Amino acid sequence: MAEATANGLGQHTLHGTQAHDAAATGIAPAEVHQEHPIKLYLVVWLWLFILSACSYLIDYVGLQGYLRWSLILIFMMLKAGLIVAVFMHMAWERLALTYAIILPPILVLVFVAMMVFESDYTLLTRTLFFGAEP
Repeated sequence: MAEATANGLGQHTLHGTQAHDAAATGIAPAEVHQEHPIKLYLVVWLWLFILSACSYLIDYVGLQGYLRWSLILIFMMLKAGLIVAVFMHMAWERLALTYAIILPPILVLVFVAMMVFESDYTLLTRTLFFGAEP
């Protein structure tokens, strides 16, 4: 059952007749094929449909300004989070890998927000010192 690898560690393999007794043989759970129930995927598809409908309702209702764009961005991030978590199997990954993939886009959003606030300050100083708006 255990085979020697190049680094000297034993590697467990599952064969067709021995797959059902993986827990009894002491094989690590990460090496056993894991299937997710179809209900999980159907629920996620339903939530994606609901969030997409809410995104389209924003235009149908006619919301404008910051409320419109903030709702669009919130729905977009929720849909992207569901897709990454379930369909890309990020919900079942190690925490370090999750941080390595999710933390950089969050930091990019923080830096974009800082640039937006800085642009208002830059416009204000140009208006005060040069007199006319661009």
